[in-house]
Amino acid sequence: MVITAFAHARAGLVGNPSDGYFGKTLSFIVRNFRVTVRLWESPRFEILPSHGDLASHDSVEAFLRDQKLFGYYGGMRLMKATVKRFYEFSKKRSHPLNPASFTLSFESNIPRLVGLSGSSGIIIATLRALSQFHNLTIANHEMPGLALAIERDELGITAGLQDRVIQTFEGMVYMDFEKSLVESRGYGIYEPLQPNPMPPLYVAFDPSRAEVSDVPHRNLRELWLKGDPTVIAAIGELRDLTDAGKKALLSGDFKELGRVVDANYAVRQKIMNIAPENHRMVEVARSVGCSSHFCGSGGAVCGLFTDGDQYQRLVDAMAQIDCTVIRPVIFQ
Repeated sequence: MVITAFAHARAGLVGNPSDGYFGKTLSFIVRNFRVTVRLWESPRFEILPSHGDLASHDSVEAFLRDQKLFGYYGGMRLMKATVKRFYEFSKKRSHPLNPASFTLSFESNIPRLVGLSGSSGIIIATLRALSQFHNLTIANHEMPGLALAIERDELGITAGLQDRVIQTFEGMVYMDFEKSLVESRGYGIYEPLQPNPMPPLYVAFDPSRAEVSDVPHRNLRELWLKGDPTVIAAIGELRDLTDAGKKALLSGDFKELGRVVDANYAVRQKIMNIAPENHRMVEVARSVGCSSHFCGSGGAVCGLFTDGDQYQRLVDAMAQIDCTVIRPVIFQ
């Protein structure tokens, strides 16, 4: 029997990047893209390499382009670290494990390294497959913390809880990472939302803008740990904006929600260096009247449009800078 598990792409609508700093965020899943992990019993334990793990290219030039865009790492290190942490988690639970060996493989169509959470998707999907194989239930509030520990503690990747929360709960989720809660119990307040009507959302991305996601966060974390007043104030602004965004979303005030999304980007500009090509994506989206903010660390943006005509203008304008635009599928 082959166990198949999934995890989808995600976009941070409001609050990003405050989740790693006891902030608040509002995020949605992007079911248009997903990671698929397969697990089956086998004589030996094996993790099959994916495209990013293979050193086979048509030419050295092709390899150098791939390395420039995606770095040196594929998904194998993520799966290795996930297996290690899962087994440690199981031992702490005193949960009996399936003694059989197995093989793991994955495939993903989530655009790589553009802030749509492809890496955390590999981890979440792998945890789901391992949980099914070993008949171990991991509660929704536990899964994000376990996934974060795999990246942060095992692999040294700077990240926050937001991506793992939305990929665990799916749909749309309001998250409050209040410090006392996160430090005392390891998770915040996670509130699934089902707005009616749904806001007219878009996601736009360009794979050529790929960047290792923890790079933009390193300097920010250093400033946060030093108590930099600008960073501290910005996180407070992002908490307030997330609450305003939630209110606008649930009341159907999408004009106000668009204003909040734009304000979020303005706060981000105060505390993080933004690459010109990433800023250009925001500018182009706004040039046709859409709100715009990063989905994650850069390389993809999201926001709201008003009607079909504006959406088509957005598609046409973003195509001029080699960006693809989609309407995200959020609920099944």
